[in-house]
Amino acid sequence: MYYSDIGKTDSPPIVLVHGFPFSSEMWKGQMQILQEKNLRIITYDLRGHGQSEVGDGQYSIELFVDDLMALLDYLKITKTMLCGFSMGGYIALRAIERNPDRFNALILCDTMSAADSNEAKIRRANSVKTVKKEGVERYAEGFLKAVFAPQTFDAKPDIIDEIRRIILSNSPLGICGALLAMAGRTDTTEALAKISVPALILVGEHDAVTPPGAANAMHDRIQNSKLHLIKGAGHMSNLENAAMFNERVAEFLDGIG
Repeated sequence: MYYSDIGKTDSPPIVLVHGFPFSSEMWKGQMQILQEKNLRIITYDLRGHGQSEVGDGQYSIELFVDDLMALLDYLKITKTMLCGFSMGGYIALRAIERNPDRFNALILCDTMSAADSNEAKIRRANSVKTVKKEGVERYAEGFLKAVFAPQTFDAKPDIIDEIRRIILSNSPLGICGALLAMAGRTDTTEALAKISVPALILVGEHDAVTPPGAANAMHDRIQNSKLHLIKGAGHMSNLENAAMFNERVAEFLDGIG
């Protein structure tokens, strides 16, 4: 597993879990604001993504949580703040459900607690077919249109190009494994009421993948949670409006510091 550990080992830690099908590179725009808070910042590439090994491609969210907990144990981190984006949010929600004593704050970005509907499972299966038959490049083009707000393609084409590059750097086996993991994930909605740590929920106002309604549903169930809509952003809110995203994260960290 590839990981990055920045900051003093005795500083408060925060672990960032990237989304599908990206890598820890997606957090580059958040590193400065986190470093200014004097945190120990852990980013890593999920199994089958970025510079981490692909393995057998038989993934589950449970396996991704196992990997996260193993990394925390390896780094001797007993308790940490946890930030998850999209699939990283699925992992974060299951991790805090399984190990509530290991986390002291939660940031959920463009994600949801509900499991896939039947329609969503079928879409995942069709995506696996596309990757296998037509390759990652063909799949990536459709995926980019789904996760970015339409105006981002004109206003910030460099961001589109960067995410395209990251997607194309991932293996077909890793992408298909993650698709199946998301299709088979558990529903964590019932566990939301048990989350007692401070929680921040961020969502792009134009997010069509994990829409604001899903964020509101989590906010209603998580005590001590704060919800903010990221203006002008689709699913990739940390990139499409990094300034507002970072401002909300900074405010949240100041509030729990």
